[in-house]
Amino acid sequence: EVQLVESGGGLVQAGGSLRLSCAASGFTFDDFAIGWFRQAPGKEREGVSCFANSDGSTSYAEAVKGRFTISYDNTQNTVYLQMNNLKPEDTAVYYCAADLFSGSYHGRDCGNGMNYWGKGTLVTVSS
Repeated sequence: EVQLVESGGGLVQAGGSLRLSCAASGFTFDDFAIGWFRQAPGKEREGVSCFANSDGSTSYAEAVKGRFTISYDNTQNTVYLQMNNLKPEDTAVYYCAADLFSGSYHGRDCGNGMNYWGKGTLVTVSS
């Protein structure tokens, strides 16, 4: 059974930083995608950043490019999201998600087709 457990959310002032972690277990996929999505109050869930294990490619939403960095530690089966220069509009519940994926994120966004999801961690950015 695939399990994804997020941690690292919290309250931070605008301009601050947080690092989210997502520990993955039960993975038996040779090629997979893993990444971060978020849902702000009253808004639809959106892809933030994703990583493709097949080629190491990454994808970022336009709103976070240059501020957020995704990384994957395959020794720990953990994906991280380093979030710098946080803005109040980054306030949301952040979810880790993963699925089988043998493609690449070059020139594409995360999409919304992941089948495995964590429970989420709340990030609140105060102005």
